[in-house]
Amino acid sequence: MMDNKSTPGALKDSAKVRAAILIGGAVLFVALPAVAIVYVAGIRSKSPAVRNAARRFHHAAGNRLQMRSAGTPGRYASVIRHQGRTTGRTYQTPVWAVPTEDGFVIAIVYGPGTDWLKNVLAKGSAHLVTGGQTYEVDRPEVIPIDAALASFEPREQLLLRRIGVTDVLRVHRVAPLGVDDQRDEVATGAQ
Repeated sequence: MMDNKSTPGALKDSAKVRAAILIGGAVLFVALPAVAIVYVAGIRSKSPAVRNAARRFHHAAGNRLQMRSAGTPGRYASVIRHQGRTTGRTYQTPVWAVPTEDGFVIAIVYGPGTDWLKNVLAKGSAHLVTGGQTYEVDRPEVIPIDAALASFEPREQLLLRRIGVTDVLRVHRVAPLGVDDQRDEVATGAQ
């Protein structure tokens, strides 16, 4: 038989749990848009604090998620494989690359302080995986976005303007790697 005294307490506990869930949901409902606004405003204003926080977040979590499909056909994210300027290790970073007549332009979303950009400029070459193909690229140069904006789709141009991207990296296509070259690259661990 149930004790009538325990039932009201259980109802009060249940109400407290529902209230806590509602409060938590309300905080998330307010906090997530606030974080998004700070993120976009910080990236757009070129705030070093926001850019560094965004880089750390993407390095820790976002890049891992993007790397699952980056460089495959139909995906907007490509992969740039670059050699570390001090370590000599090969790294892979998801980037926003679009083809041009003789190569690619890559949006520099987080500014000139990104490691992948410094590495590619120091080495003078890299491999770009886009649309399921791997290309050797060289002669990297940072150019103003205005010189390459026409390479991006109108929707992408709008987004680039909104987040305040001012420069892109232009690279020239050396040659697409053959299927056997791609297999050798993966087999040697150059990822």
